[in-house]
Amino acid sequence: MLRFERWKVVLCVLAILFGAVFSLPNLLPDNVLSAMPGFLPHQRMNLGLDLQGGSYLLLQVDTSSLKAEKLNNLVEDTRTTLQGKQIVFSGLALNGDAVTLRITDPTQVQAAYAALQTLALPVTGTVVRDVAVSTGPDQTIRLTIPAQALTVAASDALKQDIEIVRKRIDSLGTREPQITQQGTDRIVVEAPGESDPERLKQVIGQTAKLTFQMVDDSITPQDLANGQVPPDEEILPNEELGNQLMAVKRRPVVSGEMLENAQQSFDSRSNKPDIDFRFNGIGAKRFGDATLENVNKKFAIVIDNKILEAPVINEPILGGSGQIAGSFTVETANNLALMLRSGALPAKLNAIEQRTVGAELGADSVRAGELAGVIAIGLIAAFMILAYGFTFGGIAVLCLLMNMMIVMGAMTMGGATLTLPGIAGLILTIAMAVDANVLIFERIRDEERAGRRPAMAIDTGFSRATESILDANITTFISALILFMLAGGGGPVKGFAVTLMIGVCASVFSALFITRMLVTWWFSVARAKQLPI
Repeated sequence: MLRFERWKVVLCVLAILFGAVFSLPNLLPDNVLSAMPGFLPHQRMNLGLDLQGGSYLLLQVDTSSLKAEKLNNLVEDTRTTLQGKQIVFSGLALNGDAVTLRITDPTQVQAAYAALQTLALPVTGTVVRDVAVSTGPDQTIRLTIPAQALTVAASDALKQDIEIVRKRIDSLGTREPQITQQGTDRIVVEAPGESDPERLKQVIGQTAKLTFQMVDDSITPQDLANGQVPPDEEILPNEELGNQLMAVKRRPVVSGEMLENAQQSFDSRSNKPDIDFRFNGIGAKRFGDATLENVNKKFAIVIDNKILEAPVINEPILGGSGQIAGSFTVETANNLALMLRSGALPAKLNAIEQRTVGAELGADSVRAGELAGVIAIGLIAAFMILAYGFTFGGIAVLCLLMNMMIVMGAMTMGGATLTLPGIAGLILTIAMAVDANVLIFERIRDEERAGRRPAMAIDTGFSRATESILDANITTFISALILFMLAGGGGPVKGFAVTLMIGVCASVFSALFITRMLVTWWFSVARAKQLPI
């Protein structure tokens, strides 16, 4: 006897209700959707850059600047370490890709070598260290950064850059940005709905490295012009004073990593836009100690090697908070505060390609996709009815519509982003869903021709078609999974693969459960002596 268990009926009904409830917001206009009760889902399917319009950026990590920064830091670490051990040295300088120096006292060479070895830390995942120390003739010592250590540092910087870029774009309010790694040193940014790639590039590309450095007022203007400053100091332009040069200590008092928050605000006296900041516990203590020891001296607020302002410390600043003033507009102050909150980029990013996809072009793509879907469903419906009659053909079409509803509901609930290749995946899913029904109906037709009674023909047809359906769809799912893994987390290939995997699962469920439920219900009512197939 042809039976369909009750738990399967419940499962089918729940799946259909799920698809209807979660796919419905995609079909309703905004005014109707906003009037729906709050307990119903209001989330719509996210549209990708090619459907919604937006900005595309291809960024490349500047590994040369990363290397230069590490070497400069190594110079300062070398100076601090040897001075702390009271080892006299001379000629500390950066020569090409190495830091070189000469130990004045021959008896201190081994002590200096041992002290500098403490700067070399293990590189994660390798057997090398991040600094190589070697001695040479005439009491010289040479420090280099091994190529393998630089490769690992660049890889780590790329991963950190991706997370910081994601935070910055999220703060802009851009919905569902796609931020993915391409190759070993590139980042692809797709920001749907963001029509200004220049603003996006400005927010993403600025390193936003914040430091607080003490100012040395004893250096004369002529020495500044000639670049004559002590080795532990550097010369930076002061934007507040028309890029006038100032000498500041290389070693910062506090850095942006210790910021707890930064927000755009307005100066209470001038009512001009500025930035309020607050340090975490460690930063507040260091800042407080530094201002306590340097009352009546200047300190510079430096962002990306430019002094925004250099105020005098009139009294110790012990609260761990303060203000950054400058020639800000509300927008630039907001953008800078956003970047400071997100953190500084460990490596500079250079934009090597950018483009904008217009909203009208995206809307055209959506309309083209909708038209392609309607044509595909219409042609398939006509074929199924012509091939298997109104009863079985109609069941196939109804099952197909339910399958599409479940796919849309799953993609909407899961927050998947629909792209133009994703639409291609949906249309392919339509074909695969019908293909499963064709296998079932042909098998039922063969069983009836072999002399089986209608109920037995239906039951045997479903049973014997199941293996072929599973074989075909499992291989397709594996192929889609491989595409997803090779996509590297984003891009059109991922959109196609995700849609196809969801569609394969929904197609198998629809064919083996929903189609069988509908056929069983029809037969229990019609009690046909011969199948109209």
